[in-house]
Amino acid sequence: MDLVLNSTFRPLLPPGFLNSGRNHYRPFILRRNLNPTPKYPRQTVIVMVDKKPKIEGVSEELNSIASQNLDHAPARRRVRSAFTNIQQQLDHILFKIAPAGIRTEEWYEKNSKGQEIFCKSWLPKPGVRIKGALCFCHGYGDTCTFFFEGIAKHIASSGYGIYAIDHPGFGLSEGLHGYVPSFDGVVDNVIEQYTIIKGRPEIRGLPFFIFGQSMGGAIALKALLKDPRQWDGIVLVAPMCKIAEDMTPPAPLQKVLIFLSKIIPQAKLIPQKDLAELAFRELKKRKMTPYNVICYSDKTRLRTAVELLNATKYIESHVQEVASPMLILHGAADRVTDPQVSQFLYDNASSKDKTLKLYEGSYHSILEGEPDDRILRVLSDIISWLDIRCSLK
Repeated sequence: MDLVLNSTFRPLLPPGFLNSGRNHYRPFILRRNLNPTPKYPRQTVIVMVDKKPKIEGVSEELNSIASQNLDHAPARRRVRSAFTNIQQQLDHILFKIAPAGIRTEEWYEKNSKGQEIFCKSWLPKPGVRIKGALCFCHGYGDTCTFFFEGIAKHIASSGYGIYAIDHPGFGLSEGLHGYVPSFDGVVDNVIEQYTIIKGRPEIRGLPFFIFGQSMGGAIALKALLKDPRQWDGIVLVAPMCKIAEDMTPPAPLQKVLIFLSKIIPQAKLIPQKDLAELAFRELKKRKMTPYNVICYSDKTRLRTAVELLNATKYIESHVQEVASPMLILHGAADRVTDPQVSQFLYDNASSKDKTLKLYEGSYHSILEGEPDDRILRVLSDIISWLDIRCSLK
């Protein structure tokens, strides 16, 4: 049974979708799964979408590869493999200054739900002492295999072990693309994977910091709140602690969305604005966002939207429980996640060691979309903060 819909809902925008710039609105088809399998025992909503816009500057063959359905991890892995070399040759400061000799490793770890989770590490070149470990949580729709590659290499060159995972349903990890059936499930997966990573011999016994960007900031905060003893501090970049009022549906519509999310949770019914213009201040860097070919750039799935909204409400009501050393970095001109919310987090967290840095004129993507000197300054601020805390251990 197919049902053709045109969505007219007011947007609920999950901050953290930074690197696509390819959103566009279109009709879609919802199809009930009449042949459930053990893996998908419930009725599954399948959304048929039209062809993605072409990526300028790449061949027809690569555009054909990038245009395939990315609902499931095998397709996303094929697309990433085809674009890896091209991504690293982009004229972006993060790739141009990538230091030589950084040791990288990629692997998959089965989580407790049986999903393959993509993991990656970046270590300083041989002979450089590792001061501590930084564990990354990426934002909504994103992956740790695009712009973060350059961020990780830069910080690793200063003597840190950098570790990252793709959340279930995002990047190279298994799960329906862009689908968050449970925000707590994402948080628990982060805790599970980084507990395993902490046992790696190269970082055993060293200080551990959790690092969250945008939606990943909410994930990192909730992981910290669940077990603060596991972390020596938290670094937050433009954290999603609260969704701005003008990006949130009115209360009556929220009730409708919550109801629908129980019936057709995987349906893509929430229109998504193109956030690249809001997130990237520099036009040249904004034009590189389509090369993040495995990001989730479609309409937000119903259950995902509800889970993100509930997560921000929880964090907003528990910020006073954050007692760990904390660094918050935010663009003062950010219109995706409100810098005033970071100020609220800073003012209300009970931590005695907390730092807030607001960057005048900067947008949401302060590590990817700003002028080169600003990106380097933010990286330097992170490294300096880590150096001081590690020197005290």
